[in-house]
Amino acid sequence: MNARKLPPLILHPFADAGGPEKLVESSRASLVLQGLLPAGERNTQDIERTLLDGRFCEIRMLFYVGKDLLRWIDQCLELVERSPELASSSIKYQSFADYLVNYAPEPVQAKLKKWGVSDYKSIFARALGLSSVFAAVPDRAVLTDEFVRHYYRYADQLFHIRQGEVAFTDIGRLEFDFEIYASGEYSRMLEREGAET
Repeated sequence: MNARKLPPLILHPFADAGGPEKLVESSRASLVLQGLLPAGERNTQDIERTLLDGRFCEIRMLFYVGKDLLRWIDQCLELVERSPELASSSIKYQSFADYLVNYAPEPVQAKLKKWGVSDYKSIFARALGLSSVFAAVPDRAVLTDEFVRHYYRYADQLFHIRQGEVAFTDIGRLEFDFEIYASGEYSRMLEREGAET
């Protein structure tokens, strides 16, 4: 049996001035706070602020990834609803969230690694977890320092809570397949296909 083709997962870029630098500085600040790097002339308060700025940047990035993942899951659920053989199969949001995190096809995993994404499972799970509580990018002022510092723990738990809300069909062993694209890459592919027809 041929694999059932799912819609492509398209990840969109987002602008965050200084984002990569903030992430690097935040990683260094974390190492300083753990005593693994010297603090130099910086005081603890400055180092803590650098850590939190980077963590908030991570939250913003995950929010946008989560939007793309939610869009993809919605498209997959529409496909299931239109399929007579799948419509009554108890395939739900959680089925596709689990599939993304735990059973992404090997070519998708390889492409993510090529993009430099080493732990896509955590990224996808955390993005979906944060998406379960934020309808818009949260303003930094509404988030406590405690939440920002440890957001990844909260996001992990939010993912697991949402996954446990309902019984769902595990589609990891079913014959599904999809491709992943950066939005610019996908647009260029569509332009080429349009030019060929």
